[in-house]
Amino acid sequence: MVSSPAFLVLENSMVFEGRSFGCAVGAEGVVGEVVFTTGMTGYLETLTDPSYYGQIIVQTFPMIGNYGVIPQDFESARVQPRAYIVREWCAAPSNFRCGGDIDSFLSKEGIVGLCGVDTRAITRIIRERGVMNGIITPDPERVDMDAVKRYAIKDSVAGVSTKERRVVSPDDGRILHKVVLWDFGAKGNIAKCLAAHGCEVTIVPHDCTAEQITGLRPDGVMLCNGPGDPVDNPGVIAELKKLTKTGIPIFGICLGHQLLALAMGARTQRLKYGHRGANQPVRDIKSGALHITTQNHGYTVVPDSLPEDVGELRYANANDGTCEGIDYRSIPAFTVQFHPEAAAGPLDTGFLFDRFTDMMRGRKNA
Repeated sequence: MVSSPAFLVLENSMVFEGRSFGCAVGAEGVVGEVVFTTGMTGYLETLTDPSYYGQIIVQTFPMIGNYGVIPQDFESARVQPRAYIVREWCAAPSNFRCGGDIDSFLSKEGIVGLCGVDTRAITRIIRERGVMNGIITPDPERVDMDAVKRYAIKDSVAGVSTKERRVVSPDDGRILHKVVLWDFGAKGNIAKCLAAHGCEVTIVPHDCTAEQITGLRPDGVMLCNGPGDPVDNPGVIAELKKLTKTGIPIFGICLGHQLLALAMGARTQRLKYGHRGANQPVRDIKSGALHITTQNHGYTVVPDSLPEDVGELRYANANDGTCEGIDYRSIPAFTVQFHPEAAAGPLDTGFLFDRFTDMMRGRKNA
């Protein structure tokens, strides 16, 4: 590629000079919410994770792209963030599954990349001052800073949810349970993990109604991850309230965890800079066990806001004490803020899929 000078300008007017890669930077630049992720691997899963919709990703790990591009590892059909910032990208990847380099991949996908900047310095600024908007531009002197500050991620769930119903079945064809996955921006590995546990997974759009879901006669409902502020989804929350009255077992992950909490009377709030990466420690309050988890979220459930007779805090973040999971008392449901289906790992909490299938089995046998 022909690399040219490019700049990241944060909404606090700080400027970082680097070089472009991937798709060329247009004169208008690319605006987004600038966030950082601490994963040492799994950059392909990061790039295709719908939860990054509308954001500009900063990778703290200094070398990105060393094992190339492997479509089998994608979490969705397209790159989800607006732009990608790395310290250095690898021009000569090495892996027996490699299908190309990350520069060519981003160029093909129309995604602007910025390299040659101090990504850890940018990360420190976000940690100290909080998440902020930014723009990648070829000319920092001509940036409309008011427009950068006004940028907001809108209609994010609608932007990433499936438009049509589809089914994922177990590879061996043996169906033990039927699960509806309510798609708010699902990572592909969630359906794969359910299928590996003998579930036939029917993936439905975000605007599906509770009546339509119950009409599919599922043994359980999966509430998946997704982007944006959970309170921006009042329609989903209203339908979810109806669904909780059916007695169908529910398992929620990430945004799904937040949406169920809102439906059950809790509140959510924005984190200063979020949790993004594959090394987030989570403590099981009940057993005392500590799990290392993958996470990607900028909002959290306020645990004290959940009515005591409705549910209890089950998992807490070992770094900042925020809510990482809820066990519900009034309905057959549990939810977690982290990703038990994590790819490229860690796999500490994969047992939660067993818990969900046990819950469905128990209801059928009752």
